[in-house]
Amino acid sequence: MTHPPTTLPSSTRPIRPSLAAVVKGLLPGQRIRITQTVRMNCRREWKTTVEGTFRGVNYLATGIATQRVPEDDVVVVTVHFTKDNGELSSVTLDDHSEIEVVAPAGQVRI
Repeated sequence: MTHPPTTLPSSTRPIRPSLAAVVKGLLPGQRIRITQTVRMNCRREWKTTVEGTFRGVNYLATGIATQRVPEDDVVVVTVHFTKDNGELSSVTLDDHSEIEVVAPAGQVRI
């Protein structure tokens, strides 16, 4: 089965094609900026941004701590990166995530 280049077939809930295209085009070593919307209750929300050096993408199968059938798992796209302080970090993508390439692979930030 062939998937269009703007999809990430391993996720349970597809992310929008424009974000999938950015994720598929990322190369290790690129400096990226990820912006997400944080929601609290239904009344408050704010945007938060993090930058770092892209390491890779994989998929996280989530679930609860009881025995369930595999079809109940939710699989989300996870972006792995290294922050400026050396911390290895990961962010799972949702409908409101934005990723932009700040610098190409190998370019040093001053």
